[in-house]
Parts: sequence; C-alpha cells; structure tokens
Amino acid sequence: MHADLSRLTHRPERHYSAVVVQQGRVQLDADANEQTAIQLVQARTLATDLIGQHGGPRGATGFRIQLRGGSRELDDLLIGPGRYYVDGILCDATRPQPGVPVPADGAIGPGTQDDGDGTDEPAAPPATWTYWDQPDGFRDPERPGDRLPTAFPYLACLKVWERLVTAAEDPALREVALGAAMPDTAARTKVVWQVLPLPAAELGLDDDNPPLDDVRAAFARWARKAATPGSRLAARSARPDHADDGPCLTTPDARYRGPENQLYRVEVHDGGSAKDATFKWSRENGSVTFPVDGLDGTWVELATLGSDDKLDLNVGDRVEFVDTAYTSRGEAVPLLRVEELDLPGRRVRLSDEPAPGVGRRPELHPFLRRWDHQEGSRRTTGRGERGGRLKHGALPVEEGCWLPLEDGVEVCFAADGSYRTGDFWLIPARTATGAVEWPADAARRPLLEYPSGIAVHFAPLAWVAGEQSAPDLRLAFAPLAASIPAADEAALAAEAQAQAEEAEGAAYEAAGPAPGRSQTTAAAEAAVDEGGAA
Repeated sequence: MHADLSRLTHRPERHYSAVVVQQGRVQLDADANEQTAIQLVQARTLATDLIGQHGGPRGATGFRIQLRGGSRELDDLLIGPGRYYVDGILCDATRPQPGVPVPADGAIGPGTQDDGDGTDEPAAPPATWTYWDQPDGFRDPERPGDRLPTAFPYLACLKVWERLVTAAEDPALREVALGAAMPDTAARTKVVWQVLPLPAAELGLDDDNPPLDDVRAAFARWARKAATPGSRLAARSARPDHADDGPCLTTPDARYRGPENQLYRVEVHDGGSAKDATFKWSRENGSVTFPVDGLDGTWVELATLGSDDKLDLNVGDRVEFVDTAYTSRGEAVPLLRVEELDLPGRRVRLSDEPAPGVGRRPELHPFLRRWDHQEGSRRTTGRGERGGRLKHGALPVEEGCWLPLEDGVEVCFAADGSYRTGDFWLIPARTATGAVEWPADAARRPLLEYPSGIAVHFAPLAWVAGEQSAPDLRLAFAPLAASIPAADEAALAAEAQAQAEEAEGAAYEAAGPAPGRSQTTAAAEAAVDEGGAA
C-alpha cells in the first residue's frame, strides 16, 4: 500500500487479538492500522474455516459464467450477480444501478430515453457485468492478449487482491472543509476482483472434457504456485565510508545516517527472472504523488507541485505515470525522468511521453508517483548521491550481494528468485537507533523475508468448452440458521415418548387376543374369571 505510513506492525505469528490504547500516550497510525489488520485476519480466517477456500451463499451465489458470442469475432462472458468468498474475502458481482436525474423541462435528461409518447423513461442499465466491462478488469479489445481464447476449452477463474486508494485517485476521500492546502487524511483499501481466462494447457489438462473434480484439482495446484511468491529480500544498515564527511545529528557510530525517520519501500517493477527483473525504491513508501490535470506530449500539468521541499519534484527525479487502469492491470511501463519544471504553470516536462493507454482518460484519475532511486555508480551512497545503472528507469536486480539504497540502507535479494511486478518490502529506518528495523537471527544476521504483498487469491468459476457449454465449478453453502422450535429439547423428547407409548397401546388393543390360543381356551379362561369373580 502506497500510503504515508510510519510502519506496519501486524505480525500474525504473534497471535495478538487486539490493540489496547493507554492513556496519556502518543497515538500512532501503526497501532490503529494493526487493530484493523487483526480484525480482518480474524474475520477472514473464520469465514475460510466455515466456508472453505471459496464458496457463495446458496440462492445468492455470484459469478455465474455464461459464454456469449460477440461481434467482430470478440467473445464475451456474462458475470452473474451475487456474492462469493475467496479465502474469506468477500467479492460482490452485483452491478450498481445508476440513479435517475431530474430532467429539464421539455428535454430528455441524461440517463433517459424518449419512448415516442412525449415522456422520458430511464434508460435500462445493463443488469450484469461482462468480461469486457468488469469494474476492475480494464480489458482492452485492441490488445490481442486481453481477448478470450478462441480455442476451447479454457477455465474462467476469479483473481482477487487488494490495493490502496488515496485522494489522488479518488478525490471524494478528501475533506474539502480542511482546505486545499491541507493534506488528505485516511486512505482506503479496496478488494479488486477480476474474471480472467486460463487456457487448459496451463493446467496440464489434455482432455477436452475432463471430470470436474480433475479440473478443480489441477486448478488448485496451479493457484498454489501462482499465489506463492518466489523472491526473498533482506535489509540492513551499514556504516557508510563517507559517514564522517558531513554534519549529522545522529550518533557517530550510527549505521543509518538519514536525518529523518523513513519507511523505505523496495518494489519489483519488471517481473521475471533475475536477469530481467528490476526494482525501484522510495524513502516515503511511494506515497509522494501529484494528480495530473492535463497532458500535452511530454508536458504534464499538475494540480500541485508538492507541499514542501521534501515532498516536491526536482529535475532528475524518476516518476511513474499511474492511473486506475494501470494499477489494476498490474503492469510495468518505463519510468520517466523529470527534465524541466515550470513552477508558475505547475507543469513538468518528462523525458518521454507516457505509455499509450496510460493517463489519457481523466475519469481514471491519472497522477505521477515519485521514486527516489537515481542513476550512477554502484557504491554505498549518501542522500543526494547517485545509485546504480538503470534499466527502463528502474534498477536491475542483482542477487546474492548487498545493494546500497542511501544513507547506509542496503538490501540483498536471495539467489534463484522469480519476481512479480508489484511485490514489495517495507524497511523502517530510525534515527534514534541509527538502524533499520528488520528481523534477524541470534547472531544479528538479517533474515531473508518474502514480500509483504501483493497477496493474490484465486478461485475457479467455470470450464468453458464452447457455445452453451460452461460447466459450473463454483461451490455453494447453505445458511446455518434454522427455525426456532416451539419448546425446548427436553419437552419435545418427553412429548415424543408419550406419543410413542400411546401409539403402542392403541396397536395392542387393536390386535385383540394373542395369536396361538384357540377359541375354546379363550372361553375357558373367561369362565374361570367369572367364577372367581363370583
């Protein structure tokens, strides 16, 4: 999450159940965020234990998939409304219905249609999402890789993850009463779901019509591999060789030499193996952003150039052109360099035009995100000095060695890693200790850690084998609630026993004399009874 945070303190392995606030103490964002994380883990763990890895409520199970042939040889998938849980995360496929505006007198207002009789009727909105217009899919028909496979069969699956949304992307989060000069307040995390096709070959299935249990088993193996991160990183703070060259308020033996507390973010930019992967880093957790008001070639008009010298833009800074679609697709385009600043016009000139399809649509809220790495030689650096040689604007991954960031902060990638775009690690650096906060063993050796995110979850939806053929792979669960009985269990048991005894007595009377006795014997017994009674 690219938010202005102090650090993340939630550690699931410590099994904390709540954050307890003490009186007279400083309130920190980390404590409040940890309480939220604890509650989310508890709720999602409970949902997973009860529901399983995935499933939907019976009668309201969402994400029913139907194949629909389209024009221009573009197939489409209808996504049924309803709810579905993936690893305890709630996904809702119900399409919101737009409101009806007040029409102007004598005119047809937006969202209405003329039915020919002089009255305006609301235009009927689509009832369901589809593959091409799903809210966080941002599929592009002009991209061949986004189109549905033309060869059958394939599996339609659900990909689920979470991302952060700030006021740069959703201006409605900003409280306008605070004024434009004040920073935004809290950010939001959003559940992102995407319906995507998965060719049968990637599942290792050769049969066109395999049993559904085989499809589920193959998908489970694929999902485990796809969701498991393949890279690890360690961080440390080492005393730079030039530490005595400049004045600093930190202690002389400090290894972290930065003037302020920071939350460093190391994020994978280009994924793949080590020879292809790149990374970028920020000392502000990637939270320094600049909303874009306009784009003209390489010139970008910004809403603001920053609130102070620490959070502004300078010539030479590396920036990433971002919008909602770019973030949701999880892509990586080359980072750009700030070449020129026009302070009065709130404009910056970039080293190149943004990638096609990024930042051209105002409704997707484009913005620039600043990163703090620089290009230069590979050596331990101080603030303001250059880092390493860049590749597409990002730093190449080098495994098995310590790579300097700045001010004594160093990172090391584990050997034989596979890297995914967007995976990140957070490294708090503190001036009070002159060190970074990172797990270590008893000998104080930094431990290799898997990324803090992005956590991706998958669920199978349907096996699409052709027109009118999409066997359902979803699971459903029934509600636990049942009707309340009229009495308690003890009273019901006693009533049932009484009814059984009455039924047994009635059956005995209806049977008459016991079988096996003759009529003479029965008459003799009756005479004896009468004689004795007399």
